[in-house]
Amino acid sequence: MKIVVIGTGYVGLVTGTCLATPGNDVTCVDIDTAKVERLNHGEIPIYEPGLAELVHERTEAGRLHFTTDTPAACEQAEVLFLAVGTPEGTDGHANLSSFWKAIEGIAPHLHEDTLVVTKSTVPIGTNRRIEQRLQELTGLPIPVASNPEFLREGSAVYDFLHPDRVVVGVREQRAGEILRELYLPFLPRPELFVVMSTESAEMTKYASNTFLAAKISFINEIAALCDLSGANVDEVRQGMALDERIGNKFLNPGVGYGGSCFPKDVRALKATARELGMTAAILEAVDSVNLQQKTLLPGRILHYFRSQDTSKQKRHALALDDKIIAVWGLAFKPKTDDIREAPSLVLLDRLLEEGATLQVYDPEAMGNIRAIYGDQIVYSQSPEAAIQQADALALVTEWPIFREPDWKSIKEQMRSPVVFDGRNIYDPQAMEGLGFHYESVGRPLSADRESIVASSESDR
Repeated sequence: MKIVVIGTGYVGLVTGTCLATPGNDVTCVDIDTAKVERLNHGEIPIYEPGLAELVHERTEAGRLHFTTDTPAACEQAEVLFLAVGTPEGTDGHANLSSFWKAIEGIAPHLHEDTLVVTKSTVPIGTNRRIEQRLQELTGLPIPVASNPEFLREGSAVYDFLHPDRVVVGVREQRAGEILRELYLPFLPRPELFVVMSTESAEMTKYASNTFLAAKISFINEIAALCDLSGANVDEVRQGMALDERIGNKFLNPGVGYGGSCFPKDVRALKATARELGMTAAILEAVDSVNLQQKTLLPGRILHYFRSQDTSKQKRHALALDDKIIAVWGLAFKPKTDDIREAPSLVLLDRLLEEGATLQVYDPEAMGNIRAIYGDQIVYSQSPEAAIQQADALALVTEWPIFREPDWKSIKEQMRSPVVFDGRNIYDPQAMEGLGFHYESVGRPLSADRESIVASSESDR
């Protein structure tokens, strides 16, 4: 099948690469000449496990191509996927300006047998409007389908090749049949190919991401209550997760969710609700709790150091002007270099405001952080380098490399043994036994409860 993918961002590049199986010929189109040149030289602009190897394999096999030539690519297209970014707009709605420009760009080169498929996350009703706009521009009844992606950053290649379901929204039977033929080789069972209306498919994407975000905000609220009441969120979570109606996925407390999907999609659905005259109380709470949760770690750090030196408050001095804070993890989650809406950004901003010297390490995301912060922070070459003479360590992203450090060695290299664990990956009793001041999320040590209560009251 001749396939064209418009856009070589995260979704477009993974989609195009994974679809370039034997029998398919895939061309990925992008207006960014430099990016296309890099891709044609085997340079992958994003970090995603397994993607670089798959791109190399499929370009070498002659089944995957990259170009800026939209007319030539579209000329033979049987299926054309739109994978153009739809970032958050100022009012919370998705910003579709680049998306509609792409529609205008492809329209003159389509024929009525081309199936246009929307991969981009778009507001409910957009696919119907695409069909109308293409009719206006071409005079042809171009078929349009919705095929939302459910890829997890860090597992995107696996997710595409082994989907738990494929959702397609169509307005005519032929479109569904084409997509069924395309996707059935990836599905273990044919019933996992789910056909619905385009509006329902668009809503399914938003509803799925918002539900997962809601689980995260919910367990973070429970963790806050555990901090204040003396309960242990690990034990609570275990008791909840054994109920098969709840399960254990997306039930890990921490410092909030980030990335390119959850924050944007929750706010877009909120904006849709407002537009339709509805008050979406749960959506409002999900977003509000997450924004607050991102302030938890900096709040804890500031409270700890202010309590150690009350004279600074009297002098109105910066709380951290003589402190070195080590930060482990900058990406919004492990196995990606994506820092969009990452909790680390809130932490870095707040600690810099208070005069801290920051020594940071992340296996993949430091280049993206450097593009924002420049020389305001110190970029370490290893986790061990980041903690040299540090007054505290903040764990933000649970990369595997951070899970089993040599705490005795770390304690010797730090100026003071203080650890703020934003992902609950260390054992509180073990850390206490090693002589660390240790704080996590929803797992208060009895000795720290008064401090956590005070911190929660002042910073949450």
